[in-house]
Formats: sequence, C-alpha cells, structure tokens
Amino acid sequence: MAGIEILFLDNHLLAANKPAGLVTQPSDVHADSLEGRAKAWLKEEFAKPGEVFLEAVHRIDRPVSGVVLFARTSKALSRLNASQRSKDCTKTYLAIVGGVPPRREGRLEDRLVHDSHRARVHPDGKPAQLDYHVLASQKGRSLLRIDLLTGRYHQIRVQFAHAGWPIVGDTTYGSRATLPEGAIALHHWKLRIPHPVGERETCHFVAPVPGTAPWTDFSRFM
Repeated sequence: MAGIEILFLDNHLLAANKPAGLVTQPSDVHADSLEGRAKAWLKEEFAKPGEVFLEAVHRIDRPVSGVVLFARTSKALSRLNASQRSKDCTKTYLAIVGGVPPRREGRLEDRLVHDSHRARVHPDGKPAQLDYHVLASQKGRSLLRIDLLTGRYHQIRVQFAHAGWPIVGDTTYGSRATLPEGAIALHHWKLRIPHPVGERETCHFVAPVPGTAPWTDFSRFM
C-alpha cells in the first residue's frame, strides 16, 4: 500500500500531508488519491470491516502539497463545513514565485471566474483576497507566506500570475520553470480550525515542506 504521512488522528478527524502530484479525492481519471490511501490506512490500522467513512473537508490541487483535513464522522463533517462557511478557520500557504514583489507585504484583491479547468481575472467574477509576506528573495525568486482570505478555484495560482509573479513550476499560469512529478512550489503549510466535537480547543495542523528543490533553496528562511 502506498504510504501516507499522518499529521493528526482522533475519533473525529484525520489530517495528512498530501504530496504534490497526488489528487485529494479519486476520479475517473485518477484512481490513486490521498483519500483512498487514508481509507486503506485506517482499515488496516484498526482492522475495520466493511467501508470506512472518510470525507475531505477541503481539497488542494493535484500539483500542490500540504495539509488536507478529513472528517471521520458525518457529524464532524457537517460542523467543519459550517466552520469554513463562517470563515472560522485560517489557511496559511508557502509559495515560491518567479520575481520579487516591490513591497515586503501586501494584499491581492481580484475578481475571478472559473472556466473549465482554469480560472482567470474578470470584472464579473467573484471576489478573491489574500495577504502575502515576502520571507526571502534570491536569484530572481521569492519565498512568500500567504494567508488565504477567500477560497476560489486556483485562487493563489491565478492571483500571483496576474500580479506578474507566477508560482514556480506552474506552467498552466505562466511559469517557465518545471518541477518533477508535475509539482508546483505551493504548499498548504498551516491550518487552524475549531475541533468539531465537544469543548476541545482549536486544532492547529502544520505540514512539513517538501525536502526537494526549490524548497531546499529557501530552507533556512522557513
């Protein structure tokens, strides 16, 4: 069975660190998925008979790595979805982009539309907002910390490409660089969200960044 990196597990939640190149959920095109691997791991680890309930609370794109949270019960899923709708959670990403933003920190605000398997900036689109902070710049690339304020399709990828700083490896949105396994230099680093059951404190999940280039080029800044 293919491996899976578990970040957190209890009776209600499972958080895992998704590698780039793997889809979050299975499809007709991609049979292997993080969800499938997690279900297989749970079934084997706890010798569970029959089907295993596990539903993704959110998804990240196939070429993106990082935290993915799953609900192990329908009650947890409903409450976690409600937390996301009420924006009672925070999602922090790391990205390596081509170019150097002129300011150390800022906010990107655009309106995005979703066409087939791409998104683009359009005045009739839905509002998209994110905050960024430049952690380091070298050799024409910059490491950014990103706080996602809305959750539009391909939002981070589109907004930084539109600003003139495409995510390294993201040839779909203008990067001239390519990375192995179809990866792009975008990583869902941290997720904070209230635990869905009881009086438990807010959960804080952190996914280690990939130990490969170009991440290793900026490792001392993370």
